[in-house]
Amino acid sequence: MNSNPLTSWIDVPAAYRGIRFWRNDGWESWSYPDLAAYARRIAGGIAAAGVRHDDRVLLIERAGPDFVAALYGIMLAGAVPCPVAPPHLFQNELQYARHLDAVSRAADPTLVITTAALAERLTYGGYETQVRTAAQLGAGDEGVPAAPASAALLQFTSGSSGRVKGVRVPVSALAANVSAIRSWLEMGEGDATASWLPVHHDMGLIGCLLTPVVQQRDLWLQEPADFVRDPARYLACFSRPGAAMTAMPPFGLDYIARRLSPQLLAGCDFSGWRALIIGAERIDVAVLDRFMALMGPFGFDRRALLPAYGLAEATLAVTGLALREEVATVPVAPQLLSLGEPVRSAGADVHAVVGCGRPLDGVSVTVVDEDGNPLPDRHVGQIVVRGASVAQGYVAANTTGLTEWRDGALWSGDAGFLDDGQLFVIGRLGDAMKVRGRTVFAEDLESALVEAGVPRLRVAVLLGATAAGATGVILLERPEQDWIAAAAAMAQRVTEGMSTVILDVPRRSIYRTTSGKPKRRDMWAAYVAGNIEGAGLLAAPVGGMGD
Repeated sequence: MNSNPLTSWIDVPAAYRGIRFWRNDGWESWSYPDLAAYARRIAGGIAAAGVRHDDRVLLIERAGPDFVAALYGIMLAGAVPCPVAPPHLFQNELQYARHLDAVSRAADPTLVITTAALAERLTYGGYETQVRTAAQLGAGDEGVPAAPASAALLQFTSGSSGRVKGVRVPVSALAANVSAIRSWLEMGEGDATASWLPVHHDMGLIGCLLTPVVQQRDLWLQEPADFVRDPARYLACFSRPGAAMTAMPPFGLDYIARRLSPQLLAGCDFSGWRALIIGAERIDVAVLDRFMALMGPFGFDRRALLPAYGLAEATLAVTGLALREEVATVPVAPQLLSLGEPVRSAGADVHAVVGCGRPLDGVSVTVVDEDGNPLPDRHVGQIVVRGASVAQGYVAANTTGLTEWRDGALWSGDAGFLDDGQLFVIGRLGDAMKVRGRTVFAEDLESALVEAGVPRLRVAVLLGATAAGATGVILLERPEQDWIAAAAAMAQRVTEGMSTVILDVPRRSIYRTTSGKPKRRDMWAAYVAGNIEGAGLLAAPVGGMGD
């Protein structure tokens, strides 16, 4: 018997439940007893490879039985799993190689578990590291469960504004977050989950894999590419009787609404779908409305939309809208935002900010000014998180950035405000600029462009300081003429006091995280260095510092 609450299910796996993995033309089913036995064999192979207690193991696998069994096999062996997305989730090989090199240098792994096709192709930061496939490790005898490692996971995140960072998530924090999510969603005995999210960090890994597996609930897993090819197949998992819960970024809802028609959903019944968690990026009310226009006639309840806020440094979930509660919004004028000051709702460019619910069990949230003093409701400041789910810190002591731990509290580096206990998120402080006494957020500028008709995945806004002063850069991927006009009008209207440049860039050239957020700091560095390949100037600098 093992003492890790995250792996205790392996001792008595549920015989008639398991995970279905999508494979090319059908679902491949694995029962929990089969996955448990595979995980125990991999644990034995890891021990035989000389991996010691608390050693780190990189896991570079697609969403499949090898990934799940290896993840739990690493835990059973008393080592620390470090899940890393395989290269097909990244935009190009050079970008991926740099990412993997940074991850490897931070993790200093003793072992890498990956596919045979990748074993010879990848490098791991110059370290002498053993490389094995899950099948090789699982070919021998079952291992004896070891004492839990000091960390349940090493979660790697580059986020939208910084280099790769490894977050140490202790067993207690991960167990607390899984428990909080289960309580929030009122997960019952028969509730199943379906997901297309990457299984390599936070939302996909913890929310849509570990949480249902710890409770031994049925689970349908696809990869992002499967969802992109056929979103209707993913939705079929929820047609009654089917899965009851999932999570995704807002662009997933937008993609469904744009790609599918009522005719393709004929015969579906989504009345049993109880929870669709929405997070990872700014939520546009218009996207929710378009999604409901498609899904509502087939039984989907708008109260199943659950906006949430979380970050890897807090393990995952921090706040979430309660079941059966309507989505709340607050009108905000972005051009009048200022840290420490109340939100204002006057002006020509007011837009609705969506509430992300209240803190989950065991978590507290405050919003503070620049001196760390708590702010009243509807005052904009930095979001600070406390509680059992907060992670231990970054693996590298010299990691810098706006997100930091102070006396057990997590200063998120995100800006937002509270209203009647509910959290409203504005954006990343690292992606903002102070201009003439107000705070300009990149997310607000992007939202204004999306509202003007620019597809969210074809635009990114970068903010920074150059010799010309405060500067904004609007990247449009092969834009249509009306997008250019909208960008120029927005820059003239909203970015007063800044010099704003509009660039035409090739398709898929905007760097993004696996959850779809623009990697703004990386792109800003490329812009300053003149390294945005294929970029063309669409409009001369707009605005400027003025008189």
